[in-house]
Amino acid sequence: MPELLTLEIEKLVAGGLGLARDEGGVVLVRGALPGERVTAEVRPGKGVRQGVTRAVERVSPERVEAPELPTADLAHASYAAQLTFKRGFVEEALSRIAKLRHPVKETVPSPREWHYRSAAQYLVTPGGLAYRERRGHDARAFEADPLVMERIAEVAGRLDPERLGPATEVAFRASRLTGEVIAALIGAGEPRDFLRASDELLDAGAIGVSLAQPAGRRFSAGVRLIAGESAVRERLGDVEGHVSATGFAQINPEAAGLAYRHAARLAGTGEHAADVYGGAGFIGRHLAPHFRRVTVLDTSAEALTRGRQDVALGEARNLTFRQGDAARLSEIGADVLVVDPPRAGLDEATRGHIQDSTADRLVYVSCDPATWARDVGDLTRRGWKLGEVTPHDFYPQTSHVEIVSVLDR
Repeated sequence: MPELLTLEIEKLVAGGLGLARDEGGVVLVRGALPGERVTAEVRPGKGVRQGVTRAVERVSPERVEAPELPTADLAHASYAAQLTFKRGFVEEALSRIAKLRHPVKETVPSPREWHYRSAAQYLVTPGGLAYRERRGHDARAFEADPLVMERIAEVAGRLDPERLGPATEVAFRASRLTGEVIAALIGAGEPRDFLRASDELLDAGAIGVSLAQPAGRRFSAGVRLIAGESAVRERLGDVEGHVSATGFAQINPEAAGLAYRHAARLAGTGEHAADVYGGAGFIGRHLAPHFRRVTVLDTSAEALTRGRQDVALGEARNLTFRQGDAARLSEIGADVLVVDPPRAGLDEATRGHIQDSTADRLVYVSCDPATWARDVGDLTRRGWKLGEVTPHDFYPQTSHVEIVSVLDR
């Protein structure tokens, strides 16, 4: 059974958890801030225990009122404090995992603290749209989501969840550029089974609806268009392109645009740059004005097709889109690499391909300090030298942090 403990919070660690100690060892507490004394409900167990704040006896000056949302695990801290904590997460990962003492710049803030998310995915329940709890699969219904763009909130607010069946989930993508919203229903069945749900979404304001079959890996079982448009046009930094409700694209386009410009500055100029894990080429298109040739490399045929179509409409004739992974770097022969891998980071084989490549500069964009630090530590031991490290905040009110960094050899 959980027990109630009174704890002194020493610091915040990755995941937005407050670290405390008692006679039993380390306790990680959700919903606490450094310097606070809290009463926490703690689950017993071996090793590091975890708990949830139930009362705050000594309040940090950085504490603010926060909505009760599973995704907003840092909303109880002022935004200035959030930026400081995120820089600390990167510093701690460098020291603990990479074993490097290296300066980290201040976190680049998101242009918007709230209503920044251009994408959201919710459970469809009889009580309305709901979040999935952080632990387990329980649903938590909500009246409003202050993290999503207002247009998503407007469309979602007009829906009758009973008319969305047999869908079990619904995903939205909005465009800050155009104000349009598209949606994807997630459920087992044929498109004809979801015509009523599709009409409900169109009547609520969506301009297109797709259907995705349930799968262990998000949207991996295929996506089919039911009605209207499959993508909307969005601007990230200096370029525009199409994004879908089911394909990967950054969900804070304004913050991502700042990071992409930053990555392009760190990449510099040269003959040939490769944008690895490049998707539809948003980073690659930022590189294009500064290199004679740019290759966008990704395993997703859907993302590469969108990128080719976007480039065909206008600028960046020096871009080539190629399907594959880092194993193709030897045949590409780039002198600068930009990598933006998923949360798992660069696996050992990919780090080997980078080491064997012709590149002498690597710009590493990451969404996870731990895997980034692991990779940076390995690369520095292989002879690379870490340069600028700058956290970027794509996800205000949460503990997530992006990193833009550069290594040379």
